[in-house]
Amino acid sequence: MVRNRIKHFFRFKSIQSTIAVAFSCLIVVTIMVIAWMSYNLSTDAVKKNSRDYTYQLMGQVSSNIDSYINYMDNISRMVLSNYDIKEYLLKQVYLGAIGKEDLKQKISFQLNTVLNTRKDISSILIFGTNGQIIPYNEKIKLNPQVDPTEQSWYKKAIEAKGKVVISSTHVQNMILNDYNSVISLSRELSSDVGDEKLGVLLVDLNYSVINDICNKIKLGNRGYVFILDANGNIVYHPEQQMINNNQKIELISQVMRTPGSSFVTSEGKNSRMYTIKTSQSTGWKIVGVTYVDELVSNKNELQTYTFFGGIAFLIIAVLLSIILSLRISRPIKHLESSMKEVEKGNFDIQVDIQSSNEIGHLSNRFNRMTTEIKELMLQNMKEQELKRKSELQVLQAQINPHFLYNTLDSIIWMAETGKSKEVILMTASLAKLFRLSISKGQEFLSIFNEIEHIKNYLTIQEMRYKSKLDFEINVDKSILSYKLIKIILQPLVENAIYHGIRNNAGKGHIQITGIRKGDRILLQVIDNGIGMSPEEIHNIYQKDCTSAKGSGIGVQNVDQRIKLHFGDPYGLHFESELGKGTTVNIWLPVIE
Repeated sequence: MVRNRIKHFFRFKSIQSTIAVAFSCLIVVTIMVIAWMSYNLSTDAVKKNSRDYTYQLMGQVSSNIDSYINYMDNISRMVLSNYDIKEYLLKQVYLGAIGKEDLKQKISFQLNTVLNTRKDISSILIFGTNGQIIPYNEKIKLNPQVDPTEQSWYKKAIEAKGKVVISSTHVQNMILNDYNSVISLSRELSSDVGDEKLGVLLVDLNYSVINDICNKIKLGNRGYVFILDANGNIVYHPEQQMINNNQKIELISQVMRTPGSSFVTSEGKNSRMYTIKTSQSTGWKIVGVTYVDELVSNKNELQTYTFFGGIAFLIIAVLLSIILSLRISRPIKHLESSMKEVEKGNFDIQVDIQSSNEIGHLSNRFNRMTTEIKELMLQNMKEQELKRKSELQVLQAQINPHFLYNTLDSIIWMAETGKSKEVILMTASLAKLFRLSISKGQEFLSIFNEIEHIKNYLTIQEMRYKSKLDFEINVDKSILSYKLIKIILQPLVENAIYHGIRNNAGKGHIQITGIRKGDRILLQVIDNGIGMSPEEIHNIYQKDCTSAKGSGIGVQNVDQRIKLHFGDPYGLHFESELGKGTTVNIWLPVIE
């Protein structure tokens, strides 16, 4: 059932529609595939460019941080090589109280000088193994509740044995009432001789430095940069508080184990692309997070252009399909219209052959067929016309003996009774009747002669039937000069007398009228006879209604002769009602 509906849906009534729809579907599918591929390729290209650009930015951030850490490392090396610091930590036993305090102040001054030249350094502290602490400023107060040797940065510095250790972001707790977020750089101090452990240097870097470096990087409206150390701990994150409160989750484990430089999450509209750059100096991972829907900033514009571009190409494709299908189907439609003209009887039609393909061959065969049919039709028409003329000549030669006998008998009777005027009138009418019937073999007569002919015929019949019949002729004088085929009124009047009036009880009346209506002439034979039923009217066209006492030229013969000469729009039309009479309408063309 469904298959039949689908077949019916795709069943078109014209070859032009079939070709147009086929081409349109093919072009639409092609345009959709190309648009889809173009959009995907453009999107992939934008994503790749964005990924490469983000990777370069992360490289720049890594380079800036490495430069900064290297500079801090140089500061730590400078401290490490400072003679006064080593002397203070190594020879405290040999220094007097005054010398010890002077040296400590000198070292603090040196550290404070370094601190003042670098706003990005929060504090510089030296913790000796002997419990001595050298601050960068004598005025600061250390937190007595915090044991520096228990801090992770201290322990890691001892474990690193002279190498620089960089911590993740944390709140410093060594200085009392100063709880800034810092990144700590720590390093073990040792003597030049004997590798004696002297203590640990702590340089706290302002968190804002890293924050400023990362905030300068713009990754769309929602993108950001965060930093992980080698162990996966967060060194920097712009939303550190939300991370601490578990309100935001980063895919740290996936970042740490990703072998490549990037990966994309599957989070629908919130899908993110992580771009990773590992620092060679610190081992930190600089991670740039961009939202996929922001990579193509003009995504909606691109979709709009793709959509409307596709619609424009679709319209052009449909127009081209229609033009192409019209060009292909036009000869077929022209051939079809020519066939319809042939169906209507126009055999003069010829198809203009403009191509040598199959349609051209078909058109050539059609032209030959119509030519042959036209020749056969003309031959048949000539034969039919000759046949009708022969039949008419035979019918005219076969004058009904009853009509002639009755007419002559009436003439004899009137002569015996001394009605000479009536004898002259009837004899003259009979002579004119025969003369007009013969009409020197002419097929066409004027309406005037046809009216004279029927007038003579009705005069004879009126004299025969006396009080049983009278007649009236009212024909417009303007149409008397027009031509018509001869002897078309007499059979109709004859039929009205013998089949309508003679069987009627009252006096019969026949009226002949004639008038022009547009490009046609209407002659009418009206009687007040017994009338006919619709079945009887139908039978008139089915058989020849020749009266046994008529002229021999039937009503059907008259209708056929008119149609043969002038075509189907012309001929006889009957209007009749039982008991009221009959009207015969004779439609003829205007012939000058």
